Amino acid sequence: MAGVTAEDFKAAMASFAAGVTVVTMVDAGGAPHALTATAFSSLSKTPPLCLVCVDKRARAHPLLLASRRFAINILSADQSALSEQCAKTSVDKLAKVAWGWGRATGCPIIARALTSLECELVDVHAGGDHDIFVGHILDTAVNGGEPLVYFRGAYAVLSSPVRKHEASRSGGDIAAVSSDLSSSISEEPVLFK
Repeated sequence: MAGVTAEDFKAAMASFAAGVTVVTMVDAGGAPHALTATAFSSLSKTPPLCLVCVDKRARAHPLLLASRRFAINILSADQSALSEQCAKTSVDKLAKVAWGWGRATGCPIIARALTSLECELVDVHAGGDHDIFVGHILDTAVNGGEPLVYFRGAYAVLSSPVRKHEASRSGGDIAAVSSDLSSSISEEPVLFK
């Protein structure tokens, strides 16, 4: 039996709809840096920990290791262009982006992001061609709005998310809930303004 190819892996992982984040940090000279990441997750409530996976070849990788502080900015539905900008290899990824300095870390906090989490790096684990950065969450800001989602190579917006109480009212009919959720995802990207 043949192993999983890079293409097989990419196609399978693309089927996992994920929120989109921009990870920000500051270098030793005080200059801001950013990268787009969908490999982000909560890890622990007590203590409050989260993780983000970063390609070892990414320009921001050594900056994260050196600064030991970063912010996770969970993007809103109208920030797909910002996601694209921060995914490129340009030097100043935050050019023309509204942001402010984080209170706890001094890292950039992106305006109108759905949520921001300021973190101190507490651990790094090797994970193939990526490293897993574990952050202790020092401060959070939660704003209203809907999330930007990435699914099968395209941005999507939840136009009508299924709420927990709605799922329980369906009598446990997973197919009905799944059908409702599928019909609520729009694959039309919404541009950052």
